Amino acid sequence: MSPTRYASRRAAFRKLHQSGCFLIPNPWDVGSARALASLGFKALATTSSGFAWSRAHADNTMDVEAVLAHCREIVEATELPVNADFEDGHARDLDGLKGNVRRCIETGVAGLSIEDSTGDASHPLYDFDEAVARIRAAREAIDASGEDVLLIGRAECFLVGHTDPLHEALKRLRAYAEAGADCLYAPGAGKPEQIKAIVDAVTPKPVNVLVGRPAPYTLSDLANLGVRRISVGGALAGAAWGGFLRAAHELAEGRFDGFAQNATHAELNKLFAS
Repeated sequence: MSPTRYASRRAAFRKLHQSGCFLIPNPWDVGSARALASLGFKALATTSSGFAWSRAHADNTMDVEAVLAHCREIVEATELPVNADFEDGHARDLDGLKGNVRRCIETGVAGLSIEDSTGDASHPLYDFDEAVARIRAAREAIDASGEDVLLIGRAECFLVGHTDPLHEALKRLRAYAEAGADCLYAPGAGKPEQIKAIVDAVTPKPVNVLVGRPAPYTLSDLANLGVRRISVGGALAGAAWGGFLRAAHELAEGRFDGFAQNATHAELNKLFAS
C-alpha cells in the first residue's frame, strides 16, 4: 500500500472527528471488516478482545508482534481508515513505547489508542505522572514519523473499578489532552451525565464513547451530548460468539434449531464474492 493511500485515509479520518458524530465499529478479522465496510461505515477500529478471542486467548494477552500483524491485516482488508486498539503500547518503558507506536503507524493505521491500564490487578492504573508521560511519548513518536495519525488517550478508571472513576478520568483526560492526545476516551462511562462531563472537560477535542451493551440512548442522543464518535469494542465479536455458542450448545444436546437465525450460504457468498 502506498504512502499516498495511507495519507488519504488518514485525512478522511481526521475530518470525521471535526464535526458531527459517527459510529466506528470493531471488526476482529478480515471477514468482519469487509462485512462492516459493505454496510457503509466510514471507519473501523480493531478490538483487542475480539482479536484475542479469535485466537483462543483472553483479552490483553496478545504479544505486540501478533497485534501489529493484525492491525496490518485489518488495514489491508478494506479501503476504510482504521483505528488501532493498541492497549498500553505493549511496552513499559518510554523508549519501547515510542518504538511500538512507530511500528503501529507503519501498518497503515489512521489512529491508535494508548490506555493507562497496567494489567496488574494490584496496581491497575499507571501512576498519573507516568500515564501522562506515556501519552506525551506516543505523541512524540507520531510527530517524529511525519504521518497524520490520530492519538487517542484512554482513561481506564471505570473498567478497573477505581473508587471515584469519573473524577479520576476527568483529571487524566484533561492531562492527556494537554499532552497531545487528539481524541479522549473513558470506556465504561455510560451515564449521560458522565458522558457530558467528559465532553465538557476536554472540549474542543473530540470524545469517543464505548457502547458495548444495550443502552437507553441512541446515536442522536449521544451526538446531542457532544460526542464525536462511538465504538463498540468487543461487542460485535461477543454477538458472533454468542450466536455460535448458543447453536453449539443446542447441537451438543442433539438439537438443530440453533441455526434458525444463521446467515445463509448464498448471503455470505454474495457478500464475499468480490
